[in-house]
Amino acid sequence: MILAIDQGTTGTTALVLDPRGGAQGRGYAEVPQIYPQPGWVEHDPEAIWEGVCRAIADALRAARIDGSRVAGIGITNQRETTVLWDRRTGAPVHNAVVWQCRRTAERCDRLRPLAGLIRERTGLVLDPYFSATKIAHLLDSIPGLRARAERGEIAFGTVDAWLIHKFTAGRVHATDPTNASRTMLYHIGDLAWDDRLLAALDVPRQVLPEVRPSSGAFGKTASGPLPAGIPIAGVAGDQQAALFGQGAASEGGVKNTYGTGCFTLFCTGERLVPSRHGLLTTVCCGPSGGPAYALEGSVFNAGSAVQWLRDGLGLIASADETEALARSVPDAGGAFLVPAFTGLGAPHWDARARGTLVGLTRGSTKAHIVRATLESIACQTADLIAAMQADAGAKVPALKVDGGAARNDFLMQTQADLLGVPVIRPKMIETTALGAGLLAGMAVGLWGGPDDLAGLNPPERTFEPVGDRDRCEALLAGWRKAVETARYHGRPDP
Repeated sequence: MILAIDQGTTGTTALVLDPRGGAQGRGYAEVPQIYPQPGWVEHDPEAIWEGVCRAIADALRAARIDGSRVAGIGITNQRETTVLWDRRTGAPVHNAVVWQCRRTAERCDRLRPLAGLIRERTGLVLDPYFSATKIAHLLDSIPGLRARAERGEIAFGTVDAWLIHKFTAGRVHATDPTNASRTMLYHIGDLAWDDRLLAALDVPRQVLPEVRPSSGAFGKTASGPLPAGIPIAGVAGDQQAALFGQGAASEGGVKNTYGTGCFTLFCTGERLVPSRHGLLTTVCCGPSGGPAYALEGSVFNAGSAVQWLRDGLGLIASADETEALARSVPDAGGAFLVPAFTGLGAPHWDARARGTLVGLTRGSTKAHIVRATLESIACQTADLIAAMQADAGAKVPALKVDGGAARNDFLMQTQADLLGVPVIRPKMIETTALGAGLLAGMAVGLWGGPDDLAGLNPPERTFEPVGDRDRCEALLAGWRKAVETARYHGRPDP
């Protein structure tokens, strides 16, 4: 059996996978969100670890096996989220700064002359989203921390490296290329940490983890809920793991994950394709688990907008209610929600944009607002696909989908209608965890390679486009006007 761990923004999922890729047991634990200031988002690293341990225990219990049956562990994680810890004690020196956090927007503004260099070497845009400015901010804001980091006393990791540190009782400090490529410190052409960027962004090399292949050796368990000696054999960032789990890791494969955010990846194989339309160029896992490249569009708020309907406005008791509410009205009544709660990601990259709800009338109901929220998710993805098609010079023939919100049939049909192409939902919707498990299984010999993986996660349903084209174009036009409103409200006063 393979244990696959998907440590996400709002929770951790653990799956016990059999040799056919089927989930024999599942566990889940929520991650508490911490909002110290508007636009700031944090997690407690120890709470992340405790949630991972609970999810593993529940998954093993559901599968009716003990940990000795686990042949290997695959880890996938929320990327960019930044953890710093004391190498000697293993204790975090601060809460994890989450990928959504915008606290370094002003630092990024000061670094704007470096934007071209960063884009050229990392494939990324200069934005608070990525790890580098988060690291520098923590080193500068905690007294004495920078000096300790320069003495080699402090370790940095994205969440995968933090979990590897915990599982191995501090013996291994490592990450993989997909996570390293999201730090704004990693040269994606050379596949190595970049000394020029480290100096320019004020991050000491001493804090960095070793970069190891995504399907390979990351040490063995020595701490936590599992027996000692189980190999950690697969590691990838969540979106790259989902691409692999979708069987879309060959050139031309396209997937979108509907989670807290929305993330679309278009695999370009061995070709490193610079974007001219506001996308990122990133490292992904090729068919055999080795490094390849992809264009990526990153949307910061998608499923989190539905959470806001539930927790912030109290309009719904659960996300499951949204589909029936959205279908109860013929349209959103002219309402548009732009969920720029933490700024806008691709293709706009506007850290100061703010969430905006426009077009309300006295006749607007919660059903209209719910429908506008689901439509906003589909519209954001449509903007990403349009940018990808412009960069690639080719039309996307179909979109593979995964993530929790992909279970929403209304959203998936709306997505197919807006794109004008089929939307394909797989049998196992948790492809992020599956991808990490497949990478681990290949490393320990459970699967031999791409041929063994073919057909492990077949389609469950295909949504064909059926919507009126003029109506879809009108929806997209209204959405783009609403985006401009959200960006206007985020601008500083003249």
